[in-house]
Amino acid sequence: MGIAADIAIIVVAGLIGAIIAQRLKQPLIIGYILAGIMVGPFTGGVTVANVHDIELLAEIGVALLLFALGLEFSLKELKPVGRIALIGTPIQILLTMALGFGIGWFFGWEWLDALWLGGLIALSSTMVTLKTLMSHGRIGTLSSRVMIGMLIVQDLAVVPLMIILPQLSEPGAGLPLLGWAAVKAAIFLFLMIFVGTRIIPRVMTYIANHNSRELFLLAITAIGLGIGYGTYLFGLSFAFGAFVAGMVLSESEYGHQALSDIIPLRDLFGLLFFVSVGMLLDPVFLAKNWKIILVVVILVSMGKGVIFGTLSTVFGYGNVVPLAVGLGLFQVGEFSFVLARVGISTGSISNDLYSLALTTAIVTMVLTPFISGLTAPLYAWRKRRFKHEAIQTINLPESGLQDHVIIAGGGRVGQYIAQVLQRLERAFVIIEMDYRRVTQAKDQGFSVIYGDGSREIVLEAGTVQNACLVVITIPTMMVTRTIVDQVRHANPDVHIVARAEGIEQMQVLHEHGVYEVVQPEFEAGLEMTRQALLHLNLSTTDIQRFTDTIRRELYAPLLKTHQGYQAVAHLQSVSHLLELNWVTLTFESPLIGRTIQELKLRSRTGVSVVGVMRDGDLHPNPDADYRFNIGDLVAVLGNAQQINDFQSLIIPPDFIKT
Repeated sequence: MGIAADIAIIVVAGLIGAIIAQRLKQPLIIGYILAGIMVGPFTGGVTVANVHDIELLAEIGVALLLFALGLEFSLKELKPVGRIALIGTPIQILLTMALGFGIGWFFGWEWLDALWLGGLIALSSTMVTLKTLMSHGRIGTLSSRVMIGMLIVQDLAVVPLMIILPQLSEPGAGLPLLGWAAVKAAIFLFLMIFVGTRIIPRVMTYIANHNSRELFLLAITAIGLGIGYGTYLFGLSFAFGAFVAGMVLSESEYGHQALSDIIPLRDLFGLLFFVSVGMLLDPVFLAKNWKIILVVVILVSMGKGVIFGTLSTVFGYGNVVPLAVGLGLFQVGEFSFVLARVGISTGSISNDLYSLALTTAIVTMVLTPFISGLTAPLYAWRKRRFKHEAIQTINLPESGLQDHVIIAGGGRVGQYIAQVLQRLERAFVIIEMDYRRVTQAKDQGFSVIYGDGSREIVLEAGTVQNACLVVITIPTMMVTRTIVDQVRHANPDVHIVARAEGIEQMQVLHEHGVYEVVQPEFEAGLEMTRQALLHLNLSTTDIQRFTDTIRRELYAPLLKTHQGYQAVAHLQSVSHLLELNWVTLTFESPLIGRTIQELKLRSRTGVSVVGVMRDGDLHPNPDADYRFNIGDLVAVLGNAQQINDFQSLIIPPDFIKT
């Protein structure tokens, strides 16, 4: 069966490896790489026959990953990391190449081999880093944006490295090639801007009008891979072209749907990539050279980690960002395989250096999920050891904070609360770790503390002992509990409002002394249900009775133990049952010329007249002897049935116009 049999073997082995990794609570990529080792040409048993063909297919996985990354790419979101990406990444590449040269010099290699090692280890893995960030739930954080920004620039740097390194034996011949590559890249970007703004939107509109999901998927795949192949023919990186195609498509109205449809295809070809990486690992070479491999892995991992962490600090990032970036980008990347193939094909490097570079890359890739997962515990340990580090505060009043609200979490919910408090002229301060959100809050003039709300020193900077309320908008239960405990320790009397994802979390937070717990998804779903029932012409009373029953069923454990919460819930239900209606009296109304006392409105209908608008003047709470006239705008308060009875009284059936 040829390559079909190889793909079947890879998919089945990948499934087995993924299940094992899932049972061990490890990222799936670990299972994929181990599956590749098992079916590779060096282990015997069931093996893949056409390894090179699988490697070629795996390049599609890299291209689709960067295509999807381009679809998610946003210049606005990456704006806070522009400086470190565009300036810091070239510095990092040069420093890492110097590190590799130093390692080669340490082992007594020729200068050319040492420099090639530096080039091979300078690039980190976009594929592994993104998968690790996704599995750890850290996509969207400031540290993830720093990493993605630097990875993008690294991927672009593959092209000049592929041109320069093979020409090092004849430096003069390489400069014209590098200049020509820069010209071609500029021409390609210009053409993509033209095609992306003029042609692709029209093509996608034509495809979308056919309402065919299959045709739409085929179209976006053809755009991503087709443009990638075009850049390859143009002499540039296949993956770079796919990234630019995704970035261009993201600006259209079809970007979100394209991303949703391409993800399963990306994950399938990503499986091929990681299995192909595992197949490159030669256990025999690893066993014979494990000492030198161990030394290289340690030196590369520690050296790159220090370089990335130091650059993050130099470019102004603090808190957890330098640690997260250093522990997330220490590995050797997949484009090193491409660069190593170029070295072998041009005779620039030996087979031993090729095997060493590939083995180092695979080992560091396998270690990445474990090492990156140490970010949180190491950061917590550092906070305990260095409690007196400076806290960055922005827009805090000179007179200090007193009787204020602390908002832990400056996301959309936190900033909305801040906007309301600002309108009410109430003092507040936001505590946020994501520097992008800190910048947004700063631009709106909010008082902000850049730090971790679960730290005692940060809460002290927010003067928690003088706060009247603490609002925790962070959805992570573990973080919320830590913040609650710290707040309770510093100020036992302050009220706390927090969010929860389920009834178990709500109970835990109440037990920890949280005054009010909000479950956003449930409340949003209940409100959407209420709106839907209103459009089905159900009475307001029936709708409220139904939603109250659902709410009581969910909050029953809390209602039994917290009488105050039960009272608030009943008051909210009563407020929803009451309606305020304004009714205009016409000449045929039986109310004209009669007083409230004569009509006995409360005893006959149950409503209360709370106001009358006459000739532009408002008469609030009119007396019982108030006499109605034609044109009066009457405000009555009551439930749905009482309002209906009142309307039947003022407009008898004989007078109702059809």
